[in-house]
Amino acid sequence: MKTSDFYFKLPEKLIAWFPPEERGTSRLLVLKKDVGSCGPEGGPVGIIHSSVKNLHDFIDENTVIIFNNTKVRKARLFGFSERGTRTEFLLLEKLSGNRWKAICNKMKKQKPGTIYFIPEKYASCCACGSSDTSETSKTCAVASPKNIFCIVIEKDENSITLEFNTNIDDEHLERIGRIPLPPYIKRLDIESDCERYQTIYCDKTGSAAAPTAGLHFTEEIIENLKKKGITTAFVTLHVGMGTFNPIHSDTIENHVMHEEQFEISEETADIINSAKSSGKKILAVGTTSLRTLESAASNDGKAARCAAGKGKTSLFIYPGYKFKIVDQLFTNFHTPDSTLIVLVSAFAGMAKIKEAYQEAIAQKYRFFSYGDAMLIC
Repeated sequence: MKTSDFYFKLPEKLIAWFPPEERGTSRLLVLKKDVGSCGPEGGPVGIIHSSVKNLHDFIDENTVIIFNNTKVRKARLFGFSERGTRTEFLLLEKLSGNRWKAICNKMKKQKPGTIYFIPEKYASCCACGSSDTSETSKTCAVASPKNIFCIVIEKDENSITLEFNTNIDDEHLERIGRIPLPPYIKRLDIESDCERYQTIYCDKTGSAAAPTAGLHFTEEIIENLKKKGITTAFVTLHVGMGTFNPIHSDTIENHVMHEEQFEISEETADIINSAKSSGKKILAVGTTSLRTLESAASNDGKAARCAAGKGKTSLFIYPGYKFKIVDQLFTNFHTPDSTLIVLVSAFAGMAKIKEAYQEAIAQKYRFFSYGDAMLIC
């Protein structure tokens, strides 16, 4: 299957650079997988336009909703070479000692042995508080305190290994790092992103990007779901390269997903297995929750079951995949040619997703991480 089959043209003005003024007020496109409607009449067959705050109106009480409670670390760092050239790093995974697996905006130029100095504080884009976002800022490099530095130790096709002169942990990153907004949000992070690029229920630090479907949920929305009798539970998947790495191959079958760490508690596994046994629906909030559940799925010959425990997943879901656990999906609108739009196409059908996306574009929905939402039911 060609990767180009999952391309669509999106007007740049529909890319959401900022979240809505108030969390939970985004628009919601409800897409029925089967023929027919999922709620009130209106719009193309099987598509309803609503609001995230009305989500409870479209979900049956015999449903279990699964959230990903990962927390985004401030994994974005600016480093300056001895010549003053600025490079942007995204820390993906802490390795042994003082080493981190990372990617950067100048991967092809990286060579083992290259040293980068890391400013302790950022006011705008760097230590001196300059708003200069150019590729080279020697003033910033000179003004930056040079007590923190890293060396490129290794490089492979997809990542580099950095070794710091001190232990860089999450507490340290809270001081020197920045929120890792995705590259299609063409601005620097601001103070409000520290809150808005996290879910309200984030609990376990480890992600290099937000599980963005969860950004819509407020205490009120969750309470309205619970009042209806809907059960909620949590899993953890730390978002990394597996989620946001683009597809470079011409065919999706040749794409290789990178491993991401996940965890499912005994309590959550019991809730899911009990629900599956009694015929209840499982609704995953976000593609990361869905991939976690499907990665932990097994079949005992009668019904699919979810296994508790920690693990790593490189599961790539594309059309033809048979879903074992998840019945419904709450998600954002995804980028063209990405593993995420491939996943939702597998879940709802390519034709349905293409129709829904074209309808969303026609109705001027906001796209991507800070954009509007879709319920596939």
